[in-house]
This record gives sequence, structure tokens and C-alpha cells, in this order.
Amino acid sequence: MPERRKKKWSAEVTANSDALDLEPNVFTKSSAAEIAKSLKHSAEASDRRKSSAFRSAMSMLTLYINRAGRNLSPRRKQTLDAAKGKLRDLFGRRG
Repeated sequence: MPERRKKKWSAEVTANSDALDLEPNVFTKSSAAEIAKSLKHSAEASDRRKSSAFRSAMSMLTLYINRAGRNLSPRRKQTLDAAKGKLRDLFGRRG
């Protein structure tokens, strides 16, 4: 029987992504605005990202939400989904 990995690949991607250097524990912040602000700062400061700052930040947030999936409480998922809207606002992506 193969040995189980100690870390999930998604945790590895989140921690060591080439796209962004994230602030530690960014996804555990209490408000959607704080999460969005931190992701925006990380995306704009990165010189290794391959797409726009907005796409990099949104991709990292979406990856985290999708990978955490059923382990998120409904309230936490609501906060993270709200962070998507705040991120759009910060980048001026609302119509």
C-alpha cells in the first residue's frame, strides 16, 4: 500500500505558488475585505505572475475555495465568496 502524502497538493500550491507570495494565513482573516486587500497587494507585488494581478489573485482565491470545499463551514464559505466580490471592487471589475 502506498504511503500517504503528509500534505495535500493544494496546500503545497497555496504555500509555494509561483504566481503569488501570499501573506501567511490570508485565508483565515476574519473579513472579506481584509482577504481581498491582502490578495490584491500580493498579486500587485509579485514579479513572477504570468497573468494580470486580478486574474492571479482571483485564481488563488478560487483555488482555495474549491480545494477546501466541504471542510469549510457555511459561514467561512460565505466570507470567502464575499471576498471575490470585494476583489472585483478593488480592481474596478464591476459594471
